[in-house]
This record gives sequence, structure tokens and C-alpha cells, in this order.
Amino acid sequence: MTERIYNFSAGPGALPLPVLEEAQRNLVSLPGVGMSVLEISHRSKTFDKIIEGAEAKIRKLLNLSDDFHVLFLQGGASLQFSMIPMNLLSKGGKADYINTGAWSKAAIKEAKKVGQINVAASTESENFVRIPKQEELKLDAEATYVHTTSNNTIFGTEWHYDPEVTVPLVCDASSDILSRPIDMSRYAMIYAGAQKNMGPAGVTMVIMRKDLVKEPPADMPTMLAYKTHVDTKSMYNTPPVFSIYIVDLVCQWILDLGGLEAMQKLNQEKAKVLYDAIDATEFYRGHAHTDSRSLMNVTFRLPSEELENLFVKQSTAAGLDGLKGHRSVGGLRASIYNAFPKAGVEALVEFMKEFERKNG
Repeated sequence: MTERIYNFSAGPGALPLPVLEEAQRNLVSLPGVGMSVLEISHRSKTFDKIIEGAEAKIRKLLNLSDDFHVLFLQGGASLQFSMIPMNLLSKGGKADYINTGAWSKAAIKEAKKVGQINVAASTESENFVRIPKQEELKLDAEATYVHTTSNNTIFGTEWHYDPEVTVPLVCDASSDILSRPIDMSRYAMIYAGAQKNMGPAGVTMVIMRKDLVKEPPADMPTMLAYKTHVDTKSMYNTPPVFSIYIVDLVCQWILDLGGLEAMQKLNQEKAKVLYDAIDATEFYRGHAHTDSRSLMNVTFRLPSEELENLFVKQSTAAGLDGLKGHRSVGGLRASIYNAFPKAGVEALVEFMKEFERKNG
């Protein structure tokens, strides 16, 4: 197969075609270097330029002040589930977590191994069809921080407001980072695995306010202390050089489009095309409440599992790949991250119309 198909996978997600083409052109030898980016030393001036460029572009996109560190770590967002309480919770400390899906639950599970965790709100009893409202949050005044998950890939919900809190707000933004502007003054820390919107798997971006970085306890494993990575500028050990290189290219691509405001507009347009198609008929039924719908992951059901299985089989054959819903939810899921083209959404909608005509 030589032609690209439409990749609706929840992650790793689609990368911008111009980024892939630039990486391809320069893969064997970076201009002026004579080596592949896969071969260069992480201690070289060439990589210094790459990682510093990636950080500078992230700072520009998010309008970050000097009050924040930007780190490029490994272990995925899942390692952050442990690092955050290990670094931020003192002995006997407490934290609030808001449970909006599978990844929130995973974060809560790991945090409970470290400290006292209060689930300040949860929509699990409703199968995570919505984001809790502000008035539903039962926050602990003595909490060290509040943890949220901004977008929920499995259930297709997304926060459309910043929760009001009185303590540091920490957010797992793995699946919607760089998809829209963020008011960073509201957050103490945001972290995100790159493989949805920023680049390939292998690097996790951590943005944290400088006052959160403390001297770690003597028994803290070196690699799990944020101070280790702050002090060494993300190079305590060999960083994921190629992944950071792609993040740099992706950030430049977003800047060239007009920044996060332009990116948000494009994402809203794409999502509207698909949600309008779902809402136009009773054959398709969206999972998430309309006020909690994700712009990144559109989840929906058909009248029966048999039809859903047929839909997946036929759509894959038609070049629309990755539409099967998560095994814990079922149904269909179209992940339309930043790099996913609007033409792909339109192709899916046409397929949906024809599938309903034949099977409705």
C-alpha cells in the first residue's frame, strides 16, 4: 500500500503531512550535519538547537511566562500518575481528583498509593457521558492540589471550562494539548503524552510552575524527582531525541497555521461536520452529552452491535481506519486530532450516510 488512508486511531494519532514529509527529506542526513536525527548525540549543539526550539515554540503557543518550567520526559502520562503525588504530596498530604474516565481512574489508583485522595466528583455512575459541573465539585480545602483530565479519549468527553479551585490545578492534557488556547494562569501544572497531538510516542511534555519544584526526599528515586530534570534541562539521561525533533516540527506547523486560536477553529469545524451527521438521524447516537462533547474523540453507537461490527469492517475496507470503539465502551470512535484532515471527516460522513441507506 502506497496511498495514505484516513487514520482515526485514538493514539498514536495522525501527524501533519508536511511534518512527515520534512522528516522524511531529512531523515538520512539533517541539513548541515551529515547524520540522521536518529544518530546525533543528545549532547550535541544540533540537539541543543532542537530541544531549545521545541521549548521556545511551546512557550509561544501557550503564552507561557517565566514562572513555568517546560520538561521533556519519558514514561508517558502514566508515569506522571505516580510522579505527581510522589513530588507534590508531603507525608500525610491530601489531594483532590476528579474522575471523568478511564485515565482519571488510573491516575487516582496510583495517587492512592502515595497519599490520601478525595474523589471530588465522578460521573462513573452515568458511564462517563458528561463532565461534572462546577457546583458538583466537592473540593477539600486542605488538598495540596486538584487533578483533572481535560479530554477523555475512551468516552469522548472534554472539559469546556476551567474548574474554579483555590489550590494548584494539575491537568492531564494528553489528548487535547495544543488543540486550543489554554489560560495557563489557571494551572499550576499540565502534562501530556505527545502521541495524540504533538508528535510520536516516546516523549511526555510537563509544564509546571517553578514553585512546585522542591528538594526531593532522600529516598526518592532520582529519575522520579522533577528537580532532577529541571536541574539537567531534561537531559539527566538520554532523552527521546527523534520524538522531540518531531514535536519541534509539529509546533512550527501549528504556528504557521496561525497558532492555537486558528487550530481551535479548524478543530471546531471538523467536529461540527461529524456531530451534525450524528444528530441528523436516529440511526446514529452520540455517547457524550452535547455540552461535554470532545472535539478530539467523537464516540457514537449504532442500533446494534452487529451493525457496529459491520460498520467497522466496511469502513476499514474503504480506507477509514481505527473507528472501532474502546473495548470498555463499544460502539464507534472517530479520533480527529489536530493533524486529521477535514476531508477525512467529510469522507466518513459520506460513508455513514451510505451505510445508513443500506442498513437503516
